[in-house]
Amino acid sequence: MANCGKFVGGCMLVATLAFAGAGFAAERSGPIAQGDTATMLKEAVAGSWRSPANKARDQYRHPVETLEFFGIKPDMTVVELAPGGGWYTEILAPFLYAHGSLVEASSPPRGNGPGKFEQKLKADPKVYGRIAKIVPFSPPQQVNLGPDGSADMVLTFRNTHDWLNESPATLDAVFEAAFKVLKPGGVFGVTDHRARPFADALQSSKALHRIPEDYMIEAGLRAGFRLAGASEINRNPNDPEDINIHRLPPDLSGPESEHAKMKAIGESDRMTLKFVKP
Repeated sequence: MANCGKFVGGCMLVATLAFAGAGFAAERSGPIAQGDTATMLKEAVAGSWRSPANKARDQYRHPVETLEFFGIKPDMTVVELAPGGGWYTEILAPFLYAHGSLVEASSPPRGNGPGKFEQKLKADPKVYGRIAKIVPFSPPQQVNLGPDGSADMVLTFRNTHDWLNESPATLDAVFEAAFKVLKPGGVFGVTDHRARPFADALQSSKALHRIPEDYMIEAGLRAGFRLAGASEINRNPNDPEDINIHRLPPDLSGPESEHAKMKAIGESDRMTLKFVKP
């Protein structure tokens, strides 16, 4: 058992998930059929455990194409940073169930009991029962993602602007932690809401919840990564990139009078970057 300190709820969940998964140890076929990567990803995305609301966002988030671009394979050890409500966890957990390993780096739950994310995982062990562990992740203080050189891939989706809001040093700490836990040749896959090119990064993150792509690339290079690719999979040409992303779907946080206009734009324009540890 890991040394959990005050994060009793997180450690209890690790033990619970391990116990739940033990019942499936003899038969690790998991909730989706085994096959080639593309077929397995499509099956995971189509899974009945995903809510209709989450599936409706596939048209903007392109999970199959995004994960294929990052080069995910079903036998990898993958670390997901800041999973939030588990939108991508619903896809990653069943995809990696039979042959891979998924580590969730999540904000520590408040109090002694499990948080909503942990409760979600405990509620469906047939989908989430093989998650290897959950580690407390609260940068810049808590950024230990596991033993150095132990992961094939680290992923984070639409979170980097929050870390930049904390401070540029916090974002750098996240990139450095990802670099540290990855094996040589390992991939750090990043998506986030895109600001206009060469916009002020800190101002964009605070006012719009966006980051300029050039700033994100520089952050990766500072940490020691090389940029292996930039994809337009999650591009939305209708987004002018100067709107607070919460005014766009699905939040539509602005006045009702603008909702029709925001819906016509769709979800935010997003960068999709693949960094590799040399």
